[in-house]
Amino acid sequence: MSTPFLERDPCPDRILDDLGGAFTMGAVGGSIFHFIKGTYHSPNGARLAGGAQAVRMNAPRIGGGFAVWGDLFSVYNCTAVFLRQKEDPWNSVIAGAATHGTLNLRRGLRAAARSAVFGGCVLALFEGFGIVAHHVFDDESARAQRNLLPPVDDGDPNLAIAAGGSGGDFRRLHQPPFSPAEVAELILGEKVEDATKQN
Repeated sequence: MSTPFLERDPCPDRILDDLGGAFTMGAVGGSIFHFIKGTYHSPNGARLAGGAQAVRMNAPRIGGGFAVWGDLFSVYNCTAVFLRQKEDPWNSVIAGAATHGTLNLRRGLRAAARSAVFGGCVLALFEGFGIVAHHVFDDESARAQRNLLPPVDDGDPNLAIAAGGSGGDFRRLHQPPFSPAEVAELILGEKVEDATKQN
């Protein structure tokens, strides 16, 4: 099962890209969260300084944690792509399980196994939601394109005349009996004849 919307960069480039993206996400999100938290817990007159200090102390740590998770996930994802020789959502599920298990190995094999199952389930939910959303958006875009087409009125007499007595069914129109070149010749010929008659 392969889905085009899940296509990404090649694996060597993907690892560095995910590493930088995860670090940026963690650093920015951690900065916002800890700035608000530090400002709230600081005394009056030192709220901005307290928020800035909280950002300096915690944002790099959170960014580094996100970077480790994103880098491991990307490495395991590329490994699954190489071993399975296909790009599909199962690679992300496998990579999520392996990443969560690896990060919890220091707590023991049992904790790592539980974390791996949890990570695989979470990634499976994310991938399933992405596939469903992709199909829903495709159906909506196809329905919108169909609605943009002008409606065909079968009772329109102009369509009946254009259809050559086909009862106004525009969908049963056949190809014209003359090619564009022949039509041009007929039009030019009529103009020449009219000119000669006037002279």
